[in-house]
Amino acid sequence: MKSVIIHAKNISKKYGNTTIIKDVSLDIRAGERIVLIGPSGSGKSTLLRCMSGLEDIDSGIVSYCDIPIRDKNLYERTDIGIIFQSFDLFKHLTAKENIMLAPMKVKRIDKDEAEKRAIKLLEMVHLSERADYYPDELSGGQQQRIAIARALAMEPRLMFFDEPTSALDPEMTVEVLDIIVELVKKGMTVFIVTHEMEFARRVGDRVIFMDAGDIIADMKPDDLKLEKVTNPRIRQFLSQLSQYN
Repeated sequence: MKSVIIHAKNISKKYGNTTIIKDVSLDIRAGERIVLIGPSGSGKSTLLRCMSGLEDIDSGIVSYCDIPIRDKNLYERTDIGIIFQSFDLFKHLTAKENIMLAPMKVKRIDKDEAEKRAIKLLEMVHLSERADYYPDELSGGQQQRIAIARALAMEPRLMFFDEPTSALDPEMTVEVLDIIVELVKKGMTVFIVTHEMEFARRVGDRVIFMDAGDIIADMKPDDLKLEKVTNPRIRQFLSQLSQYN
């Protein structure tokens, strides 16, 4: 059995008097491709933030390779990459410089090596011709691909994606999803929050359905079809989505 990278056991999270995560347990193993789906407000992004160490939990435990994740300084956690809905590139740096910055500052890699790594990653995300462009000169899809390359420059073991295409139009969405598919084919461990059902079926080996702060199903991607689902809540969710697709 593959080793557990992230172990979450009985975690709960509140904002004020509102419980967002309810006693959730979930493991991420090396090489797994976990896709998290569910209605808006179900706690998906909060769960991702708790499991990646960006949010403190109110109860339970989250550990990274058997070490409590809160004991690892966030900026030293280079083995975890996180991609958000917003791109958050440094506007005053070129695409290449955005990718080079963290390896130089955090890992103390020299400039020449960081530049070689950046060029290789730009090729991987099909943007080598945009190396010297600034973020404002790039489309949303291109900026998100640069953000992915920037995260990969730290050579993470695990990548979290929090609805990485929600701010993009359909054409740009395809650009970004194709890059994530390429990562998956190379064996990267990924945990993805998405509302793209076809993408979930295509890329995941586990599809987790979350509702009202709780995990109510852990499915195989082939089971994520209206004609196969028996759970009434998931059937309702998929039915509503099918009306707009």
